[in-house]
Amino acid sequence: MKINILLPYKEKFDENKASSVSITVKNNLSYSKFLSHIKVYGQDVEKPLFKNNFEGIKYSILSLKSKNVFLAQKMISIMSKDISKKQLIEIHNRPYLIEKIAKNSNYPITLFLHNDPQTMKGSKLVRDRKKILKKCEAVFCVSEYVKNKFLEGILINKEKVHVLYNGVNRQLKKMPTKKKEILFVGRLVAEKGVDLYVDVVENIAKNFPDWTFELIGSFRLGDNKNKDTFANNLIKKFKKISSQTKFHGFKNQAFIQKKMKTASIIVIPSVWAEPFGLVAAEAMSNGIGIIASDVGGIPEIVKANGVLIQDINKQKIEHALTDLMSDHTKRKNLQRMSWDNFQLSAKKSSEKLDFYREMISSKYFVDD
Repeated sequence: MKINILLPYKEKFDENKASSVSITVKNNLSYSKFLSHIKVYGQDVEKPLFKNNFEGIKYSILSLKSKNVFLAQKMISIMSKDISKKQLIEIHNRPYLIEKIAKNSNYPITLFLHNDPQTMKGSKLVRDRKKILKKCEAVFCVSEYVKNKFLEGILINKEKVHVLYNGVNRQLKKMPTKKKEILFVGRLVAEKGVDLYVDVVENIAKNFPDWTFELIGSFRLGDNKNKDTFANNLIKKFKKISSQTKFHGFKNQAFIQKKMKTASIIVIPSVWAEPFGLVAAEAMSNGIGIIASDVGGIPEIVKANGVLIQDINKQKIEHALTDLMSDHTKRKNLQRMSWDNFQLSAKKSSEKLDFYREMISSKYFVDD
């Protein structure tokens, strides 16, 4: 059985530029028993993850097609030259490609949703999602929140829709020693609530002179150009607060892992409904005390192991943050809960996905 994974074209399946979808695919590959039979299709990158499994495609403007349609057609073309008759197609986060791919291929298709389907081209309407369930063998959602959004108005084929949480590689064997460091990790956009974090740091930094406040991220995932007024103004404001603030820009997973290992508290102040919140899962794998918005899929990850804030605002963040910074015992207890109750391992996620792959293959293909 061959497995063909189609990434969104904007994703960079790269050692230094990978964002959440690429990171999740990478983590699943790390433990899949089908690794030698998997090919990942995405835009051509300089340092591909799993380079032996990656097919980098360079977009041609002469094609007069969108980048994602171009990538999908290239995948189908390469697949057609493979003598294997047992192939699966896994589409990540581009539901509108399903119909186009189904017309040009007879292989079973599964869709992986990393965002609210009601905001995505090809799955916004109930009729769109009904078509997806007719064309696909399965739909995998990164949270119950996303699954519920997909199933709104759906009465049939509901059994095809599954929750497959993004898995995280816990690299540490024991609870790490923590320093007086606060983290924000994410895109520098309003919906992530990063401006709330910066405003709170501006208010409280002088009251906690032995703490550092750090910001990891950029306007666009994978680069540090930050060609955006909101992001630029925010960076300038953060840097000016004091010598306690450290702006790092976009960094790879190795750097983020190093920072999470020593950080005491992470703030995840999203003002939009995060479909999953990979940062929260990564934080728990490192035993960080979590302060986060009670929105979207975040509560499914954090549960009772962090401070969840409804209708988040600056005042609520400031109260929660100063409370943890001032109370050593409370902070240590929260960190221990985070560490002890981490469950979203990449190994579990990968094994679950491989199980579904086998189920689909056995249903669809008859052994010779």
